[in-house]
Amino acid sequence: MEFESVIGLEVHCQLNTESKIFAADSTSYGAEANTNISVITLAHPGVLPMLNVQAVKSAIKLGLAFDCKINERNYFDRKNYFYPDLPKGYQVSQDKEPICLGGTVKFKVKEGKTYTDHEVQIHHIHMEEDAGKSIHDLDEKYTYLDYNRAGTVLLEIVSEPCIKSPVLAAAYLNEIRKIVRFLGIGDGNMDEGSLRADLNVSIKPVGSTTLGTKVEIKNMNSIKFLQKAAEYEISRQTEVLNSGGTLIQETRGFDPETGTTFSMRVKETMNDYRYFPEPDLAPILIARSELEAIKAAMPELPMAVFKDLKEKHALTEEQAYLLSEDISWTKYFYETTAACHKPTAVANWLLSNIKAYLNETGGSLEHFSVKPNQLAEIIRLIEDGKISHTAAQKLMALLIEKPEGNIGEVIAVNGLGLNSDDGAIMGWIDEVLADQMAKVEEYKKGKKGLIGMFVGEVMKKSQGSADPKLVNKLMLEKLS
Repeated sequence: MEFESVIGLEVHCQLNTESKIFAADSTSYGAEANTNISVITLAHPGVLPMLNVQAVKSAIKLGLAFDCKINERNYFDRKNYFYPDLPKGYQVSQDKEPICLGGTVKFKVKEGKTYTDHEVQIHHIHMEEDAGKSIHDLDEKYTYLDYNRAGTVLLEIVSEPCIKSPVLAAAYLNEIRKIVRFLGIGDGNMDEGSLRADLNVSIKPVGSTTLGTKVEIKNMNSIKFLQKAAEYEISRQTEVLNSGGTLIQETRGFDPETGTTFSMRVKETMNDYRYFPEPDLAPILIARSELEAIKAAMPELPMAVFKDLKEKHALTEEQAYLLSEDISWTKYFYETTAACHKPTAVANWLLSNIKAYLNETGGSLEHFSVKPNQLAEIIRLIEDGKISHTAAQKLMALLIEKPEGNIGEVIAVNGLGLNSDDGAIMGWIDEVLADQMAKVEEYKKGKKGLIGMFVGEVMKKSQGSADPKLVNKLMLEKLS
């Protein structure tokens, strides 16, 4: 039988608030185990929670980014379950009245040579506290518990079961990560657990309107692994049904080494959690004036940046997509372009020379030593005919090593300025033509495209110092 897949995601985004959702404990990553805790985090008898207002504002920002309806009166519930890393014996979450309802996440996916538009419908976004962390690999007999993460602020983004393929599921999760970073409400670092997803997969006969049995794969902390897990699970479920078997609603894990999923437990139902309103927290009332103030301060988001780069700055789709992938690249592009007004040149520098350097060194653009105003000056020098592209690359390398250097002095000391000495250039031209007599004869017979090769050879001999415009002019005169 032919089947089609139905995928939904529950994405957990940890916010970058300095303190936890109901306590003043630090949320700093990498602290020594069980140091970011207090009696509130550990749920000692008699303690009471106090809501972190910044968490509410961040949730509103994300809801506005997804065009959700902001629930102006929402409240918290207790979700009851018993895991060792859950100090209260319940989780404070939102069930009946979450802060954001509905909405859509729009994103682009590269298909062939073009980027096509896609979207995923959101069911809701709710706030909740995170659990602690169970550590199983420190001892053969015991599991250790670190409660540093317990109580950190999470936003859970629940999609509708509307995603048609693993590729789209991965692209959707990537877009959420981008938006979270553009909003400045989280770092989206999946390897640190600050963005992770539960993957829901089912299959149904092609054309059927009845959803199949849902299987959940927990705690996906990599976009690549999420896509692979979805692909494997679709294949597994198809094989089970086509062999006459029956699927059960269960929770599974993913083994990245084998690329397979494995059964963990039978899936709990909503009734198992015994939700009821949290009695220690009052309902949240969001004033219309506060909502309008947050809306007015919203930054431009990746899809809008993509459109701006393509339409207003005349970049290619590929350039626009890559530069709108990360907020640091977007900012660097806009700052540099504002200083030199050469968007195509800026994009070329960023996506070729600078990107290659960062890939090679493992660095990030946030810590790149050459600042936007310096790149803008290099581009202006090229445009004004004061240095060649080859010399500009050498200049960039020197500035990376000593970014505080004065660009004019660096050019002078290292002899990077353009050589406009007719005599010197004619000497290089004569050498090149003497070495390329066969090509000269081809040029004379009509193969005029060879002029570029001749000029390139002169630029090599001059180590990039010759004025390319003057080289081209003198070369044409010599050949004619």
